Amino acid sequence: MSRKRNRTHGNGGTNGTVTMRDVAEHVGMSMMTVSRVLNNESSVREATRERVMAAVKELGYRPNISARNLATSRSYYIGLICDNPSAGYMSELLIGALDRCNQVGYHLVVQSCGSDSLQWAEKMKQQISDSNLDGVIVPPPVCDDERVLDVLKQNEIPHVRISPGTQRAGSPVVFMDDRRAAREVTQHLLDAGHRDIGFICGHPNQESSRLRFQGFSDAFEAMGIPVDEFRVVQGFYSYKSGFVAAERLLSAERPPTAIFASNDDMAAAVYANAQKHNLRIPDELSVVGFDDTPVATIIWPALTTVRQPIAEMARASIDMLVPQLNPGKIRDGEMPVQTELHFDLMLRDSVAKPRVVPTVVE
Repeated sequence: MSRKRNRTHGNGGTNGTVTMRDVAEHVGMSMMTVSRVLNNESSVREATRERVMAAVKELGYRPNISARNLATSRSYYIGLICDNPSAGYMSELLIGALDRCNQVGYHLVVQSCGSDSLQWAEKMKQQISDSNLDGVIVPPPVCDDERVLDVLKQNEIPHVRISPGTQRAGSPVVFMDDRRAAREVTQHLLDAGHRDIGFICGHPNQESSRLRFQGFSDAFEAMGIPVDEFRVVQGFYSYKSGFVAAERLLSAERPPTAIFASNDDMAAAVYANAQKHNLRIPDELSVVGFDDTPVATIIWPALTTVRQPIAEMARASIDMLVPQLNPGKIRDGEMPVQTELHFDLMLRDSVAKPRVVPTVVE
């Protein structure tokens, strides 16, 4: 029978801290089994992993990274290389990555790639060297930057890419189907009766922008309706760019009855611009977004959007990366090369049937 140590009296360690032995005794398993779970070894049964991780959370166990650093040549640092203008996306990504790193006993080091610098590649190489990273998580748009991938390959640094474009070979990847998701949310607008739909593109340096526009176009094509190129405007995944794009759409002589913004930050900006033009959402303008970041339920009315599992993708990327850091413990064929996560269409209150404008008879 397992038993729980009384940490308040210091039985769990010299200073009352919870040790791996405490976790092992709590679940009635060997320390070796607990260690295999914490190192995310693929040979562990899922039921065993769940029991150990539940005990880790219940007891408040935190691996002693400093001690492991001394015992091994590894740093227990995982890098997250970012260059994403969406605050909502980055917030969700960091929540997931930090959560999983804490569970498996790694530090997360966040580094900006600074892609606007001409000396970026050399600086990146130096940053990786100085940080002594064991592995790296590479979210968009950096995951499609050949300079990043070359630096990682040349330095033989294990890495996992999140949501790369069509080029998914060369390293493990975590992704969702952006094109299909965009098609489904566009179809939702079409089913509501909208035909004059504006589309705000994402940043042109991100593959997700292209995939989401393709999905938007797919829905129109399936119904035999041409996409009006004058209703497709450029955004950059930022609130400011969304406001500028919405101004262009809503200032037109015949504004659209609905707008699909390629992420929630830009959709929130559409709300603000609609208020400027005295347009009520959804009575006079329907709006949909993409990502389902916290802003989607903060703004009113709540935003219809695609729930991209951002935090879950970050957790999955850590789960795929950690076994790479223990290559001798991975059996051939056990390491997943691709992990696809599902999206959800979050139907809320920002979509209604288009208002019928009465015909004026002279």
